[in-house]
Amino acid sequence: CGRRGPAMAKSKFEYVRAFEAEDPCLPGCWIVVRLDGRNFHRFSEQHEFKKPNDDRALQLMTRCAQTVMQELEDIAIAYGQSDEYSFVFKKNTKWFKRRASKFMTHVVSQFASSYVFYWKDYFKDQQLLYPPGFDGRIVLYPSNQNLKDYLSWRQADCHINNLYNTVFWMLVQRSGLTPVEAQDRLRGTLAGDKNEILFSEFNINYNNEPLMYRKGTVLIWQKVNEIITKKIKLPKEAEEKEVEVTRTKTKVVPLHCDIIGDQFWEEYPEILAEDS
Repeated sequence: CGRRGPAMAKSKFEYVRAFEAEDPCLPGCWIVVRLDGRNFHRFSEQHEFKKPNDDRALQLMTRCAQTVMQELEDIAIAYGQSDEYSFVFKKNTKWFKRRASKFMTHVVSQFASSYVFYWKDYFKDQQLLYPPGFDGRIVLYPSNQNLKDYLSWRQADCHINNLYNTVFWMLVQRSGLTPVEAQDRLRGTLAGDKNEILFSEFNINYNNEPLMYRKGTVLIWQKVNEIITKKIKLPKEAEEKEVEVTRTKTKVVPLHCDIIGDQFWEEYPEILAEDS
């Protein structure tokens, strides 16, 4: 039930508020909330995710992340891959009085509820067997370079994991190896070795795999022109007339691109701008 007003606040029990810990994030730091799916290996198996990548699952994760950004507009950029998403709050945000627990609980709860809410839009034939779980953590980065290096680390992780999983599942699905045999085959191999296995044995050029798999998904705010139809009544005319009107709207847009090099940051300087 909701609170019944200030009259209830003053009581002999109010002293217990002194036990609440203040947890403000340091000023002038980027606040990153990273969430991960809990036991998603089991979750993906029980819900029959396609291997090595399931477009439905990746697009659902991105839909949830877009919902989080639309609810918490002080998020400057987000990056996701597999069952994780990182949300970067503006360096000077004043939201939630910069309380770490508020940032984390708002992001994780909004994301988890969205996952259940939008599930049917992506997994039309697959029933949600049980509620998914997500955990979160908060890390503060004092400099722009720290933040860029963090996002680069996550994208490099995406590449490493996806290359391994692509080869692994080709060996299992098309060569008939058991998971243990596939692990043994790949043990000690370098990226070049994995690329060679894909090309020579399965005629797959890894560089031609979809960018969403290799690079993950970047979410940024962009101004987008939308064409809408409006009914207006013109002077001297009895009936309303439908006309197309173009309006500019700021939306959360997904990109599948490299964020390790300088080109992305030069193209979108507003992300790191102090007054963005």
